[in-house]
Amino acid sequence: MFCHLISRCILPVSDGGLQVEVVYIDTDYHFDMLRLVSILEHRLSQSDEETVKQCLNRFFLVHCNSSVQLLLTLYSLENMFCSRPSLCLLIIDSLSSFYWIDRNNGGETISRQESNIRKCIELLDKLVKEYKLVLFASTQTIMQKTYNENSEASNSEKQTPSALEFKPYLCKLWQHVTTNRVFFSKEQKQGSDSTTFSVTSCHLKSKNVIRRSFVITEAGAKFIA
Repeated sequence: MFCHLISRCILPVSDGGLQVEVVYIDTDYHFDMLRLVSILEHRLSQSDEETVKQCLNRFFLVHCNSSVQLLLTLYSLENMFCSRPSLCLLIIDSLSSFYWIDRNNGGETISRQESNIRKCIELLDKLVKEYKLVLFASTQTIMQKTYNENSEASNSEKQTPSALEFKPYLCKLWQHVTTNRVFFSKEQKQGSDSTTFSVTSCHLKSKNVIRRSFVITEAGAKFIA
């Protein structure tokens, strides 16, 4: 889905894009650049090498391997956001990568880790407000309540991502900064070889919920009406 968002942003307006710049901070080292290039080639009306390069010039990929490096990276990016008004989207995948690693180190590292995360979130809040950025940050979905066979929840509720009662484990400041929580799930229909995915977005203040289904194609995510 992040590749879908990135391509939508960096594509030229003539090809249905927004023609803005994106910073992607990869802390899991999972980002597939070849996949992004493939999506661009399928969406561009003129998918020659030069046109693809022009799109990629609006994309900035950064790798971080620790919470300290993430914090320093965010500080260094402030000048970049200030000097590039066309930079509109910041993606962090994922914000929780180093949480359990630092926690498992024990001792003084726990308080230091919590301090680093809090500083990262404070800086993110500042960047979003001052530079009018759109921020997407993924977190690991390992803190959630699951239903057992004796649960009173109905089958439809069990399959609804919002019904999993995700339990936030990052600091309360992050819960305050977050405006929308998005859940993804996979649906395998009986008698069909194709896999359908669904995305459920919940606005945390208004409690408004939007759910859409989509499939993955060579051109990226394709939403189903």
